[in-house]
Amino acid sequence: MPRLYRSAAYPCHWIVYTDESGWQLFPAKFNGWESRRTVEPLNSAQLFETPLWLSFNTGLWEEVQAQACRAAA
Repeated sequence: MPRLYRSAAYPCHWIVYTDESGWQLFPAKFNGWESRRTVEPLNSAQLFETPLWLSFNTGLWEEVQAQACRAAA
């Protein structure tokens, strides 16, 4: 399950961590997940974990839901 973060260093972006892909950064906008890019590990003191559902309409939340449906089938 991805973990979603915000950071004052990137106020217009979401930061996500997954075991498969590591740290990724993507714009906090509609369909921003399509523009994600890998980043180096970030300073955990600057990260604030947020609920994953807050990324709705970016594409991340929708991808997580689709994966859950495929796993349940």
